[in-house]
Amino acid sequence: MRKIAIIVAGGTGQRMNSAVAKQFLLLQNKPILFHTLLAFKAADANTALIVVLPADQVAYWKSLCEKYPEIMLETPHQIVFGGETRFHSSKNGLAAIDSSQPCLVAIHDGVRPLIQPNTINKAYDVAADKGNCVVSVSSKDSIRLWDSTAKAFKSVLRDDVKIIQTPQVFELNSLQDAFNQAYSPLFTDDASVMEANGSIIHLVEGEYTNIKITTPEDLLVAESILAQPK
Repeated sequence: MRKIAIIVAGGTGQRMNSAVAKQFLLLQNKPILFHTLLAFKAADANTALIVVLPADQVAYWKSLCEKYPEIMLETPHQIVFGGETRFHSSKNGLAAIDSSQPCLVAIHDGVRPLIQPNTINKAYDVAADKGNCVVSVSSKDSIRLWDSTAKAFKSVLRDDVKIIQTPQVFELNSLQDAFNQAYSPLFTDDASVMEANGSIIHLVEGEYTNIKITTPEDLLVAESILAQPK
């Protein structure tokens, strides 16, 4: 079955204290977004890549592709304009896919550049078998939730808590059907859109190194992880 990856990269530089959007910042002297694209090509060179960007960031990304020609040489991709929310950006990415043939679609955060190719393949494999798959890790911390009725925090068993990551992989037709719903602020990720449409989500264990780079500290951690001996 065809594999497609929609890389949603709609971030800004606000929490990075940077004038440059975080997906364009350099990690080991290459844009973060390039590292993300490389991971999917390393997993399967035949995966088609779609990059979703805010319209006002497309020109800058194209200038980076000219500055670093290996981006288009090693990770050729289609560019799609993003939308008002993550829901709308994912929907725009989906609209760019030819739905005449079945395929599996991974939706991934552009600022998760450390995703491992074997995890990507594992997610696609589970989705091929069960219809969808979401990468997650177990919580390492103690968790407490606010109980509005009791007006107090209550403990939650750590083993019952999963930290959701990306990629999130789905069969195309069911994903398109889910995104035909009206937008809801309860859609916190693509899996929640599927759940609202009646799907049961299947999880697969990922890695704690699959961090989302949103702050300067995250960038330092990513640099340190990549500097480790293979």
